[in-house]
Amino acid sequence: MNILVCVKQVPDTTEIKIDPVKHTLIREGVPSIVNPFDACALELAVRLKEKEGGNVYVVSMGPAQAKNALKECLSVGADQAFLVTDRAFGGSDTLATSYILSRAIGAIEKKTGGKIDVIFCGKQAIDGDTAQVGPEIAEHLDLPHATLATAVEMRDGKLRVTVDTDEGYDILEMAVPALVTVTKTTFDPRRPSIKGKMMANRAVITEITNEDPDMDCDQTRLGLKGSPTKVKKTFTPNQTKNGVLIQGETDVDSAVKLAAVLSAARII
Repeated sequence: MNILVCVKQVPDTTEIKIDPVKHTLIREGVPSIVNPFDACALELAVRLKEKEGGNVYVVSMGPAQAKNALKECLSVGADQAFLVTDRAFGGSDTLATSYILSRAIGAIEKKTGGKIDVIFCGKQAIDGDTAQVGPEIAEHLDLPHATLATAVEMRDGKLRVTVDTDEGYDILEMAVPALVTVTKTTFDPRRPSIKGKMMANRAVITEITNEDPDMDCDQTRLGLKGSPTKVKKTFTPNQTKNGVLIQGETDVDSAVKLAAVLSAARII
């Protein structure tokens, strides 16, 4: 079984810096980590490999510093890593990013000599919170997909996926190849061992650029020019604190006081 995990290196800070002209993230000088949901996706992928055998590949789209995130993935069970990087890809929105990654997945299949059976993505990146790239990759590749997964297994040749819902969970079955986006699981991603870190530090990260003959991209769909959505303005909203603490001797007293306040404000 060949499994691919899409990961993103994200800023490890709540103070996101935005370029005032390009309206894109400024990553220089900001500590970075593997996107937490992608780490959960990698854990599910490695567990699936441990049961079914095969290989786990990881791919990330970003600047050269994203190799650090890929090496972290190699240290916890991934077998081979690919970095999709080129100035032509800079400034891509979710649609352009998903298109580029879909082409990169095809390139990885050519380079490794095998078809990808399952693609894992985190449900969303903590720096953008769009939750769009995973499903869009599935659409570009014409694959069935499930979102908000917390567990996966192969059963009778099909992928069995447990997905989180507001009411509890659903269990879905899909033919492979398929794509799955992963939310927070009930278990934490494993930590790298000393041996794993040493192996990862020696690993060679394969770079895939726009000039790679295996990519075969439509140049009009890349970067800022190929992105139909643009960020026109960014700002920090003003925070106001005007809450009212309502407290009674009992829950019933509190409810009565709340109803009176809401009625006086003509809310009810």
